[in-house]
Formats: sequence, structure tokens, C-alpha cells
Amino acid sequence: MGWSSEIAKGALAGAFSTLVMDLVWFSRYRQGGGEDTFAAWEFATSTTSFDEAAAPGKVGRRLADAVGIELADEVAGRTSSVMHWLTGVGYGIGHALLQDGRGLARAGLTTGAGAFANSYATLGAMGIYDPIWDYDRETLTEDLTAHVAFGAATRVAYRVLTDRGDRG
Repeated sequence: MGWSSEIAKGALAGAFSTLVMDLVWFSRYRQGGGEDTFAAWEFATSTTSFDEAAAPGKVGRRLADAVGIELADEVAGRTSSVMHWLTGVGYGIGHALLQDGRGLARAGLTTGAGAFANSYATLGAMGIYDPIWDYDRETLTEDLTAHVAFGAATRVAYRVLTDRGDRG
């Protein structure tokens, strides 16, 4: 199999694991009293501006601004969703490309923990997040565990796709 096959498997694993991580977050949201349906929550249908958009939406707006595209506030929720899913798919592709036959990134822990650390480093540097040391332990633990679930799901999905390809 070539690089394109690995990229495709990584993209699928990333999409699957993004859904898994979102189910973790949605479960926590509902346990905390949230009432939106999964679809409304997932696609941020109640987000009406980039000021209230999640971090992926703010990154998407900055990228659009950088290439001269003006995004209206009405697309803030959709932009957040698209950027969130693209990020998950990107990490899945990275997971696939890091496979080297010796176990690098095989546990998925590096994928999830890497995504977590990169989020705080990148988004903190962009001024979208506060510096990581400004967050309390509970917030960081919740975020880290959701990202570890993402990494584990990436590992499982990628392994299933690889094993299927090896048999077929």
C-alpha cells in the first residue's frame, strides 16, 4: 500500500475518533444539565457570532481573514464544526504517517496527548486560549481525558482499517 492508502486510513480514523471525543464531551455536557440534542450541540447551531464561537471557529475566521475572505457571524457555528472536524482528520492522518513498524504512536496516547498539548501551545500563542498555567486542574484533566479518548479511538480505528487492508 502507498502513502495515499495510509492517508485515507488516517483520515477515516481521525473522523471516527473525532466523533468518539465529541461523544465524551456531549455526555459531559448533558450530565451538566445541557439540553441541546447531539446534532444541535455538535454543529453549534446556537452559535451566532465569532465572539462566542469555540476555538476552531476562531481559528477558521483567522485563516479566512489571512486569505482575504470575510466570514459573516451567521457561519460561526458551521465554521467551528468544519474546523474541528478537519483538525481531527488531520491528527488521524498524522497518526497514520507516524507509523514506522516499531510502535511509534501505536498506543494512540501520543496522538491524543500531542493534540492536547498542541492545542494549548498553538491556541495560547494565538491568544485564543489563555496560557495553560491559567487553567485549573479539573479543566485540564477533562480536556486531556477527552483527547486521550480521541487518541485511543484513533489507534483502534487505524488498526482495524490496517488489519482489514492486510487481509483484503
